[in-house]
Amino acid sequence: MRRIFSERERRATWRRIWVALAESQFRHGLITRKELDDLKSKMGAEHVDVEKAHEVERETRHDLMAEIRVYASQCPAGGGKLHLGATSMDIEDNADVIRFSEALELIITRIVNCLDSLSRQIERYADTPCIGWTHLQPAEPTTIGYRLAGYAQDLLMDLKNAENLLHGFMRGKGMKGAVGTSASFVRLLGSTAKARLMEAQAMKSLGIEPFPVASQTYPRKLDYLILSVLAGIAQSAYKFGLDIRHLQSPPYGELSEPLGRSQVGSSAMPFKRNPITSERMCSLARYVSVLPQVAWENAAQMIFERTLDDSANRRIIMPEAFLATEECLILYDHIAGGLTVHEEMVARNLRRYAPFAATEPVLMRLAQLGEDRQLMHERLRKLSLAAWERVMRGEENPLPRMMKDDSVIGSRISPKEIDELMRPEAHIGDAPERCRELVRRYLRPVLARYRKRIGRRKPVVF
Repeated sequence: MRRIFSERERRATWRRIWVALAESQFRHGLITRKELDDLKSKMGAEHVDVEKAHEVERETRHDLMAEIRVYASQCPAGGGKLHLGATSMDIEDNADVIRFSEALELIITRIVNCLDSLSRQIERYADTPCIGWTHLQPAEPTTIGYRLAGYAQDLLMDLKNAENLLHGFMRGKGMKGAVGTSASFVRLLGSTAKARLMEAQAMKSLGIEPFPVASQTYPRKLDYLILSVLAGIAQSAYKFGLDIRHLQSPPYGELSEPLGRSQVGSSAMPFKRNPITSERMCSLARYVSVLPQVAWENAAQMIFERTLDDSANRRIIMPEAFLATEECLILYDHIAGGLTVHEEMVARNLRRYAPFAATEPVLMRLAQLGEDRQLMHERLRKLSLAAWERVMRGEENPLPRMMKDDSVIGSRISPKEIDELMRPEAHIGDAPERCRELVRRYLRPVLARYRKRIGRRKPVVF
């Protein structure tokens, strides 16, 4: 990602576009073979002289014009025909779309790696019950795999959005001149048909579709769509990371991110085991989440054919959004792949809180046996409140014993049946089946489609 958005790569992409334009102009007789070959001989990144270009830019105060001068000076035969009929954004906007497309492909690879890591954990823990939490309060049991399946489902939506963006909306400005009317190229070639053909030839060689209508720039709505997709990915990463941060805290204690043997949590408190990877991921995701607003302003306030007040912030928000999102996904994959499940703590929370979830099946069983449902609801409510008071004092949950000892409940339902009704595995519904169905119907087809990308991982650097 750093290479894609490096200054050298940016200028090398400009050169690639100039050559594509020159090749199409050669076909129409605007430049000679010698001039074209001269330009092609110096188009590679190894010929980019960033220092020299910056030196020229200090005089011209125009980055693209500075690159034109440096490139032209390297091409004595073809330099005089460089940029013929084009405006700056014919080069810069098309270059941006090329880089954004490559960056989005990399983001898709990172999502697929996360889905690969999650799929293995979902299958591993599909049947492992844990207490569910709603409103940050213990609720009915779920399974660890089912919770992880929710995170994977979010990423599947993000993947679809990224694919739709890449294959449906990623278009360049094309070669349309100063305000998008192609007037300069029509004058050079003598007809609108030839100008259209020249544009089509140049864009085909670059591998990108042009927008049918553009002003001096491509529609800045595209930037908003790109950043919205990246912000959506960041939101999924944030949700996953925030849950891990909570579940790693000792009051929950059920899961933890990978922790290094020599990892230091605090300079003052040697015992600390901080979820720094999840916190880092959430911090970057929070940053990405606000960037679409800047792109919204750029698109909304692009007055008439263009204003330049988008240019400076685009140079920051577009590369950094991709860089930060990629880092979030690298961290996500690291956490998901190395997730630690503390089974003793999972069992502790089930013992402490799952009995409360069993009051509903006990209530239904009592009604089936002929007891008044409303009276039994009140009886179970009072027993539950008394049990809660004991739990809040740090005691084990006494509700199973209280039910067995109750004069009505204990006389109608046997201790063995009460134990069966209160077993956590009896209250996870079809969560295990849904876990396996998600993996079978959705994750595996995606992983098969992108199988060549799986494993292209980058180690986490602290």
